[in-house]
Amino acid sequence: MSQFPDYYRILNLNKSATHEEVRQAYRKESLKTHPDRLVNASPTEIRQATERFQAVADAYYVLSDSGRRQEYDSLYRTRADRTTDPNSSSSFFSQFSGMFGGASPNQPRTSQPNADGVFADVFDELLRPEVERRVPWWSWLGAICGGGIGFIIANLPGLMLGAFAGNRLGAVRDAKGKSVAAVFNELGGQQKAEILRALAMKVLGSAL
Repeated sequence: MSQFPDYYRILNLNKSATHEEVRQAYRKESLKTHPDRLVNASPTEIRQATERFQAVADAYYVLSDSGRRQEYDSLYRTRADRTTDPNSSSSFFSQFSGMFGGASPNQPRTSQPNADGVFADVFDELLRPEVERRVPWWSWLGAICGGGIGFIIANLPGLMLGAFAGNRLGAVRDAKGKSVAAVFNELGGQQKAEILRALAMKVLGSAL
């Protein structure tokens, strides 16, 4: 049997950690392990960072939900072979893929969470302004589209309201309807690294 992933240690948490403490711990550890920080890293270093980043996302997925955490804790108490090795996390999900939510044999088996998706969800508010700062045309496209709403109802207040609403819509999605997370994932390596350094300054107080 493979070793058991110690998600508390992976996130540097006490077992009594609150939901907010789990969230803040994820923010810190995900920034430290994010593979897109490593612009000039070797393929091996990228692979190792990606594995650690995934394990951190797995830990947050399990510990941030009270039901999943309770089921995990029931196993945690019975296992002395706990480890922070990221490979143990993928093995854990392979072995216990149906434990979260009690999936039946006819239901799809639970897989590991998408690490990039978890990161985008937790960092949405912090990620949006950093992406907008580097992709300024989002807001302009949004304002143009929103302004059209005002023209349809044919009055100036409507135009102003439409432009304002469109600007916020443009701040979330570009002309192709992509989310902030999707646009971030499509940026070049250097741009991603710059954004991650900016986030690290806000969360960790240093650019790593």
